[in-house]
Amino acid sequence: MTLNVTLMLTTVPDGDTAETLASAALAQRLAACVSRLGAVHSQYHWQGRIESGEEIQLLFKTSVARAAELEQFIQTQHPYETPEILSWQVTASNAYGQWVNAETRRTIHV
Repeated sequence: MTLNVTLMLTTVPDGDTAETLASAALAQRLAACVSRLGAVHSQYHWQGRIESGEEIQLLFKTSVARAAELEQFIQTQHPYETPEILSWQVTASNAYGQWVNAETRRTIHV
């Protein structure tokens, strides 16, 4: 048996931003895991010019139920005016999918 989970990728300008964004998403249970994929050199069109720069990629693993909320979180907390936010659903092993779903559940206050 397998379960669907959502992967979400973004790039940030530096290590401090990567740490802040990852830690906050985990603290709010918007992601079960955030992997820092490392430094990349990006080249892109921006405001009529071709730009380039060093960035760090982050890969968030979240439940399908929390994906929209994670995307909104990244959008509002990201330092870029137009952050890269790419997401896709993948099939995970049953055990991993259950873990992602369990770790991204909201706590219920009674």
